Amino acid sequence: MPASPIGRCNAPAIRAGDFVFLSAQSSTDAGGRIVPDTLEAEMARAFANIERILSAAGAGLSDVVQLRAYLDDPADLAEFNRLYPRFVSEPYPARTTLTGCLAGVVRFSADVVAYAPRASSER
Repeated sequence: MPASPIGRCNAPAIRAGDFVFLSAQSSTDAGGRIVPDTLEAEMARAFANIERILSAAGAGLSDVVQLRAYLDDPADLAEFNRLYPRFVSEPYPARTTLTGCLAGVVRFSADVVAYAPRASSER
């Protein structure tokens, strides 16, 4: 599971019943260091982190029911919408997209909520 970005005190995810809530994931390496890049490369790295965290919780991207996307530059919105289907399949989760909110630290970040019912033996 990827580490939280350096200096942040939070869990990458938390399970609450049949739901898994992920903290925002950005373009970070396995040690939690930010890796600035193109929007496409940052999205790929962030979604890879999301997939690893979901997998550790027994879920996958197909279990995501809500996604909140954050873009640093509002001008990236059209490219984000073009790239989005590479990472998330239909039926698409409910989505909120906010722009101009990352203070130039990264170009993209996202947090998700997944519905991943536990097996009856895990309850």
